[in-house]
Amino acid sequence: MAIYGYARVSTEEQNLDLQLDALRAAGCQELFQDLGVSAVAKKRAGFDAMLDQLGNGDTVIIWKLDRAFRSLRQALDVLEVFEQRGIEFRSLTDQIDTTTPMGKCMYQVRNAFAELERSLISERTKAGMAAARARGKQIGRPRSLSEADIRTARLALAQQPGLTKRALAAKLGVSPQTLARALK
Repeated sequence: MAIYGYARVSTEEQNLDLQLDALRAAGCQELFQDLGVSAVAKKRAGFDAMLDQLGNGDTVIIWKLDRAFRSLRQALDVLEVFEQRGIEFRSLTDQIDTTTPMGKCMYQVRNAFAELERSLISERTKAGMAAARARGKQIGRPRSLSEADIRTARLALAQQPGLTKRALAAKLGVSPQTLARALK
């Protein structure tokens, strides 16, 4: 009967130390982690490795519910597997222990709210990007070729019949695919 801990942060710029310290203090004997992995990722190496290692009577501890589950459906599926395999689950900051009926209920409610929060964040992000586009802002990476570069490329291709797009792309410092997209 082992006690396993799981920690995750979404970006590599974030730090796992707070979660790992709390998990060690809670008595975790082995820690699994995912650094720079979104909660919505279908595959999370650390989380999947932990699930593979769990056995009857083991305990899983996480720092907070949103560190482990991408949706209410996934949280409920994992809880069902845990119950079938005799695995206990605790969330430190949410103070959830699924060995009690109230703990199971709170697990479900908190995961429903976590999914709602992710959906609201996504909705606000999309609305903000749409508003920025409407104001003429470029969303995403800056373009590799300016409008002047594209005009120059078109002129060069028209005036120099032997010039290939591959050679022109190399001269402009972009890939042939980038040049082709820009010329469309």
